[in-house]
Amino acid sequence: MQIQLRSLDQMRTFAEALAGHLRAGDLLILSGNLGAGKTTFTQSLGRALGVTGRITSPTFVIAREHPSHGEGPALVHVDAYRLSDAEELGDLDLDSELEESITVVEWGAGLAEQLSSDYLGLTITPMFDLAADGGGVEGDEAADDAGEDDADEDERRLVELHGHGSSWDARLQQVRDSLRTLAGAIEVSEFGGSEGSADEEERQ
Repeated sequence: MQIQLRSLDQMRTFAEALAGHLRAGDLLILSGNLGAGKTTFTQSLGRALGVTGRITSPTFVIAREHPSHGEGPALVHVDAYRLSDAEELGDLDLDSELEESITVVEWGAGLAEQLSSDYLGLTITPMFDLAADGGGVEGDEAADDAGEDDADEDERRLVELHGHGSSWDARLQQVRDSLRTLAGAIEVSEFGGSEGSADEEERQ
């Protein structure tokens, strides 16, 4: 599933919609270049989940736990950027918290899959990166985009979601349905294969 987000407000709306389908034990693995919006997404997700503490990039701390204000699950925010292999990630002993928390791992592709066979992979790509690569929007939409100001262009993102494991088969359809009922014209499209390709999983 692909989602086109045209603003930070839509990023927050998307995170809120996704949060409504998350539960304790869920693992989210985020991919995307530096500045793609992985931490911005996690901040929006944390607000929607009602967790405590300011969510910032945990690059130097590696992992932070944000307990819930209420009775919901905690959010464990992990940054695997500085980890060299899956063994170092295993040393963080995240398994002990995984079942009771929602765990988000930035830069986790190729490392965090060992934590659970059920996980949601998200790849966040700025639309201007797609344009530079020759991909992204075409035709009339590309012409419309050319007229947008730089600030709007900087906020636009393409988010690709790949569900792995049986627990995500039905929930991705529910997320898709939730997004399609929202105001704000969040664009949802499909691509083949619920598991995604190996190249898509490894893209950072």
